[in-house]
Amino acid sequence: MPGEKSLSKLLSGMKPELNDGDYVFCTLAPGMRLDVEVLGSFREKEGLTVILERSQAQALGLQYSYVAAWITLTVHSALDAVGLTAAFATALGNAGISCNVIAAYYHDHIFVAKEDARQAVEVLQALAST
Repeated sequence: MPGEKSLSKLLSGMKPELNDGDYVFCTLAPGMRLDVEVLGSFREKEGLTVILERSQAQALGLQYSYVAAWITLTVHSALDAVGLTAAFATALGNAGISCNVIAAYYHDHIFVAKEDARQAVEVLQALAST
């Protein structure tokens, strides 16, 4: 089933969901392999960035500098939809909340500082109701 492309439908249907847990972004040394399931990863020229639960990073001795909350926008957004990321990033930015975004096949996932999680959900809910 194809994802939604209409910005108005995406915004009204985004229904932000705060996932349990604390998440961190770590970078792995070249050739390093993990024996845990990561939430996400992305290869950059500097190395492999992985997103995983903080407890996993601590157990593995991985360094991190940012503890995030993970919010899922539960609307099925099309990968080629236009404007959703700009709309929610602007709303969060106007509230003084930084966000890191991962677009997956079905949903957009937003990582915000752990201490901003509740406020971020409120901002997203307000955006959805406009």
